Amino acid sequence: MRNVVPSNLTCGIFDHLDEDGRDITRQYADRLTLAEAYDRLGFYAYHLAEHHCTPHGLGPSPNLFLSSVIQRTRRLRVGPLVMLLNLYHPLRAFEEICMLDHLSGGRVEIGLGRGSLPIELSYFGVGADVASSRYEEASQIFVGAMNGGPLSYEGQHFALSDVPLQLSPHQRPCPPTWIATNRPDSARWAAANGANLACMGPSSAVRKITDVYRAHQNAEGDANSPAPFLALLRMVVIASSEAAARSLAAPAYETWLKSFKFLYELNDIPPPPNLPLTLDAAIESELCVVGTRASVRQTLLDHVEEAGVNYLLCQLAFGSLPLEACLNTATAIHSELIAAERGL
Repeated sequence: MRNVVPSNLTCGIFDHLDEDGRDITRQYADRLTLAEAYDRLGFYAYHLAEHHCTPHGLGPSPNLFLSSVIQRTRRLRVGPLVMLLNLYHPLRAFEEICMLDHLSGGRVEIGLGRGSLPIELSYFGVGADVASSRYEEASQIFVGAMNGGPLSYEGQHFALSDVPLQLSPHQRPCPPTWIATNRPDSARWAAANGANLACMGPSSAVRKITDVYRAHQNAEGDANSPAPFLALLRMVVIASSEAAARSLAAPAYETWLKSFKFLYELNDIPPPPNLPLTLDAAIESELCVVGTRASVRQTLLDHVEEAGVNYLLCQLAFGSLPLEACLNTATAIHSELIAAERGL
């Protein structure tokens, strides 16, 4: 018997815009076609990562790409996950988000973060010695701007004096915020500040983070606020048979992995020790879920239950996966999870 889809489970999309080996213009066009499908199929949001100077992320200006996505969709929410505040003046970041929120009719979700690879920041002159303090100041200014102006701030990296803010977000008091982390201290901060949480890794490890979040939320959260999203990231490939799914996923994962390792190898930096180096390892570590509709549904629901999450963040386009394969997986998730949860 198949697992029953939890009534509070929501499905969204995560994307790196990693290189697929083809012309980048065609890749952008295909991703916009996918965005239209995600909107039509009832996915909640499209979250886009920010990377620089690497084939792991060919969307270095997420808000620019998302401005195209909102023109092609009606309900799909959009946002960076995460916006690398160290590479923006926080006022400029605030103004961009306000514009995107109004242009989308209030569909923006904001993910904020430092970034996972310091070498990307160093290309822009932001060294590892200042990245943490600069991010803390930028995030304080960004959040403060959401409360309206005039805005003043005095810090090590930024100084503002009675800045008149002419923009404000469409969503009041501000768009929903996201933190991507696997660290308990960040989960506690997210809970205390009402931010949504995005995690990756084995379900048992993620459960420790979501337990911390819920414990801290129960202590300090507002019981009348909507339930936050606690998200689990999975790369997903669904096909008509297990063998067909693996034949699609294996070369696609190899391409994705090559892009992921590009800056590490270029700069002679050891890659993360937990990085799966084969598709089998990625499946074993629960990063990838590959198979038929029935087997993937069962596996994903098992992961959701064990991790204690209510938001499934699906990465359906990665590496060299063809457009048709991504559309097929999106349609299958709609049938097996989205429509099933809604009783359609």
